[in-house]
Amino acid sequence: MSEPAHIVIIEDDEGNRTAYTRYLSRLGHKVVGFPEAPPAFDYLREHRDVVLVITDLMLPGIDGFGVLRTARQVNPDVAVLMITGHASVESAVEAMKLGADDYLTKPVDLFELKKRTTAIVEKRLLSRRVVELESRLGEKFGRLVGRSKAMEALFRQMDLVAPTRSNVLIVGESGTGKELVANALHENSPRREARFLPINCAAIPAEILESELFGHEKGSFTGAVGRKVGKFELADRGTLFLDEIGELPLEMQVKLLRVLEEREFMRVGGTETIKVDIRLIAATNSDLEAAVEQGRFRSDLYYRLKVVTLRIPPIRERREDVSLLANHFLRQFARENRREGMHFAPEAMKALFAAPWEGNVRELRNLVESLVVLAPSDEIGLADLPDEYRRHADEPIPTTVLSLPAGGVPPEPETAAAGAERLTMEEIERRAILSALERTGGNRTQAAEVLGIGLRTLQRKLKEYRLAGKGEETPQP
Repeated sequence: MSEPAHIVIIEDDEGNRTAYTRYLSRLGHKVVGFPEAPPAFDYLREHRDVVLVITDLMLPGIDGFGVLRTARQVNPDVAVLMITGHASVESAVEAMKLGADDYLTKPVDLFELKKRTTAIVEKRLLSRRVVELESRLGEKFGRLVGRSKAMEALFRQMDLVAPTRSNVLIVGESGTGKELVANALHENSPRREARFLPINCAAIPAEILESELFGHEKGSFTGAVGRKVGKFELADRGTLFLDEIGELPLEMQVKLLRVLEEREFMRVGGTETIKVDIRLIAATNSDLEAAVEQGRFRSDLYYRLKVVTLRIPPIRERREDVSLLANHFLRQFARENRREGMHFAPEAMKALFAAPWEGNVRELRNLVESLVVLAPSDEIGLADLPDEYRRHADEPIPTTVLSLPAGGVPPEPETAAAGAERLTMEEIERRAILSALERTGGNRTQAAEVLGIGLRTLQRKLKEYRLAGKGEETPQP
């Protein structure tokens, strides 16, 4: 029995609608049935907790494609199960390509309805829990997104470090989110009410960097027409974030070290000593230890900065997070561009999992923003990806990501091991039946039990998939 879920049924045949509603209600689900689509859409707008829409493919005034499209516009997270006659199975498969979660053929076997509904509900509720987790992490750690072991370890370190006064050195490749981590530490520290001031040491010319950090007095140099307050003074009682600290000139390293040791400084051209209470968080994408050995970075400053070191893993070390990140950015940009309901096709997500991501999260974010703007339909398919990502579609997926839940994820392990092809539901069912018959020595009754379906359903499926000669029924005494 799956976890109870809120389900909407759209079926113009009253007998079928009543049968489905009563059966699923007895399983513990909250089920509401509608003979037409428009009132069902109104209901979806008012009840955002609906997990699954079960709809007939042919309805008065609208077909299943229209239901799928509108339901996803109203609630992008809702799952859709199509019910169709045998003559329209191709249409149902096409609907699945457009984003439907599954389909059933008429006459509907109630045990089969239970099986498909349970599978969809479990996956969808798990997907929603992931979103809730992301939301909770967002509340605590700003815009950081991740649920891989590597990111969980980072979050645990951040939990310990954030409330302290200690200086922090953040190490990570370009695009991994070093400023986001620094800002999250500030927001979860006792200094959160004061300023968080970021400054990129590599982006400011060396001749004006001292003035930017410490300020200057009027007339202290050509062009100093008035007093300027520097970042250290502005960040008093708050947090100063120095990005690309490895690019800091040696003469500035000496002055920075003095501020960290004495907690005081003077403006350029000034005589007044200014005391400050700041927390310094520095970041680098370079090897500072190597820079120390080469004489490009002072060892005393290095050890003063690295009281606590946080390392942000690159995407290649946290591929489990690709789906979470991609869907996070997809929701963000789809909302901004009024394209709610957009989603990734499995083959597109598989290519994203396998891509090298040398630009890390920043590269992924920029790609998703571009796809939201340029994709011609609500489903982002493999053909919508630029060539440099599309060519990774046939590469094997790391085992760490094969068992992730649905929502734009790669195939199940068995599918991936067989060549990672995109199987139709018909082929998946066919393989499952053959596997069950093999496991039971051809005993159809036992195979039906293994599959969790009735013997009549198995017999119908064997005929449907032209497997009528496979297996034998258990002789009756």
